[in-house]
Amino acid sequence: MTDSISPMSAQDALITVTLVTAFADDRMSEKEYREIMSTINVLPIFTNYDLDRIDGIIDTVQAFLTEDDGLESLIGLVKSAIPYHLHETAYALACDVAAADGSVALGEMRLLEELRQDLDLDRLNAAAIERGSRARHMRA
Repeated sequence: MTDSISPMSAQDALITVTLVTAFADDRMSEKEYREIMSTINVLPIFTNYDLDRIDGIIDTVQAFLTEDDGLESLIGLVKSAIPYHLHETAYALACDVAAADGSVALGEMRLLEELRQDLDLDRLNAAAIERGSRARHMRA
């Protein structure tokens, strides 16, 4: 099923994390989409990233999410493609997408918890990442 994004690079996996987070509440809001695209266009980790790969990643994420245990399988692929030193980056990107539309839905909270566990993140570090995302996305 990963043929459309095979082989999955670390950059593909990071984008997958953002998309899975956006779809965690069954829809991607415009604010979440803008957050994802802004992230890809601004962060150094995505320098020279081939934006033509995004459609394949979206298709793959949607296909996995329609299957039984698809989310778990997709997170397993993501974890194997992201080097350990980028696990906190992946979680931070997911938190930013979850916070982008001003509220974190129950499905997004569950996904963040699963990511935190699967990426072996320390709870205190994860809380700091979560707080940073909330602070960046506060409204007046």
